[in-house]
Amino acid sequence: MYCTSTLKSWQRFALLASLFAILTNNFNAFGEGKKSEPVKRGKATKIKTESPIKHVIVLIGENRTFDHVFGTYVPKKGETISNLLSKGIVNADGTPGPNFSLAQQFEAIKPFQTEYFISLTPEQKKPYSTLAAPTLNFALLTPHFPPGTPASLLAAVEPSLEPQDLKLLTTGAASQFSQDFILPDPDTRISNFNNLPNGPFPLEGTQLPYDSYTGDTTHRLFEMWQQSDCSVANATPENPSGCLNDLYPFVITNYTNQFDPFFKGIDDNGGGNSMAFYNVQKGDAPFLKHLADEYSMSDNFHQSVMGGYTVDLNFDGNFTECGETAQPGIAPIVNYLQSLPYNPSPNCEPGHYYMVNNDNPGFLPDGKIDTAGIANGGSVPATNVRTVGEALNEKGISWAYYGGAYHAALELEHNPNTTNPAFLVGAAYCNICNFESYTPAIMGNPAQRTAHIKDTIDFFNAIESNTLPAVSFVKPDGLLDGHPASSKLGLLEGVTKKIFDRLKAHPDLMATTAFIVTMDEGGGYYDSGYMQPLDFFGDGPRIPLIIVSSFTKGDHINHTYTDHVSILKFIERNWGLKPLTARSRDNFPNPVSVGNPYVPTNSPALGDLFDMFSFGQH
Repeated sequence: MYCTSTLKSWQRFALLASLFAILTNNFNAFGEGKKSEPVKRGKATKIKTESPIKHVIVLIGENRTFDHVFGTYVPKKGETISNLLSKGIVNADGTPGPNFSLAQQFEAIKPFQTEYFISLTPEQKKPYSTLAAPTLNFALLTPHFPPGTPASLLAAVEPSLEPQDLKLLTTGAASQFSQDFILPDPDTRISNFNNLPNGPFPLEGTQLPYDSYTGDTTHRLFEMWQQSDCSVANATPENPSGCLNDLYPFVITNYTNQFDPFFKGIDDNGGGNSMAFYNVQKGDAPFLKHLADEYSMSDNFHQSVMGGYTVDLNFDGNFTECGETAQPGIAPIVNYLQSLPYNPSPNCEPGHYYMVNNDNPGFLPDGKIDTAGIANGGSVPATNVRTVGEALNEKGISWAYYGGAYHAALELEHNPNTTNPAFLVGAAYCNICNFESYTPAIMGNPAQRTAHIKDTIDFFNAIESNTLPAVSFVKPDGLLDGHPASSKLGLLEGVTKKIFDRLKAHPDLMATTAFIVTMDEGGGYYDSGYMQPLDFFGDGPRIPLIIVSSFTKGDHINHTYTDHVSILKFIERNWGLKPLTARSRDNFPNPVSVGNPYVPTNSPALGDLFDMFSFGQH
């Protein structure tokens, strides 16, 4: 599942704004979070593994593509990379490069098609003369905490940050650039915002430092298929899927709004936001760049599923009967898949419905069934889908899911009218991000839930107490996850740095740990990389992936085709687990590539990340 809020963006941000207004006035009521029972690390290190890795930590941020973060990254001599800079789409300073037109965006020629499509012919579209203006699109208008908030309060609310990074919670809001909450609202902080060349542009301006909240953009499965503009008629040896990724702003500013009552008549689901990128050559994303400079990074790691975003009342809903080609929107995708040389299966069974956009899970944080949510259609009943948690349990391998503000969410659930800030911060817990909340095996079993579903503060305690489990999934809360508009990439970097610092402080643990830093999805941002269609649901665009380990030192850029399932494949191979099910993507072979390292010749194929390590050198 992808981890964006199931509230409308404006509802989510209004909730957080009111939450932290209360927090700043009630610090005297703040209490300590609950402590979890430890898992002894000695057992984890004694279990046989294929590699020297005894601990995997997966940190999951929010909604950034690879080019959006690393579009201007330059690796060390001898390494190559595929990004905006290397392709000549942009220059090192962020200005348009000699091959800028490779990333130009198009709009359909009016009258627009009313039938669902995933590709337009050259006769049906034309390039923008200037890019659609980027917008604030729910960027935080007031800081989570006002400047001058005591550091003790900030540290109590967000223990996942180092002391020097706590001030980031009080800076970067866009309030002075918006008169009200009426949309559309162009982001005037961006240089040349209303006359941008038609292609990627840097998130920069005299009033837009890196430490700024910036606008969001929509990203849903059916919309992302349209944005990707995929047809075998466009196929080349470098891009055999024929996905041009050239309809990003057009789709979100034309097809989303006409079907969503909240946005109808408002040309703002991000405007040109999808084409924005950070510039690491100018100091953006400094800590992520530092990790890329020192360890291994992939420039061919993808989100597993198109889309992920949820907006109530949107036309395409959250479920689809994709096994029935007569259903609206299904045939264009299925026909495209059948046209590919390797004919990937849609992986949809007739008579079954599949989640294609986020919906609330059937379990509340404390394990109760969300009866009211299920009754009103806002939550999906629990299903017996097998998860990695069950697979690890069967082999006796310790694991935990660490969700930011989980303890507070439990308390808030039991006392929703509280004004205690220790509980109110639970509104930032991401229940939709906890993959176990959709199935009964863990969340429906009190003993299993207590053993495996924890808070991020428990994660840091486990490191300090030498009780870290073999596999840890770490999901920051909504303030720190790096999600556009409601969070900042710098806040996610702060969480990343604290984990890195704690590992470095425990050399014995660091020596046997793979710390994987990635995103849940690309968030609707443009990326120039190749996408390998695997089934009806994706793959989607490239997203960042860095692996920090004693065995990944050296600023290596890995080109093997991978996606989120590759993390699962690494865990399965390292601990000797079988694929989760007969139809899950972890059954795909590792890629074989001839000539072009980015494109598997044995599609569909997914790597298992083992080639990002140098185990033979130790």
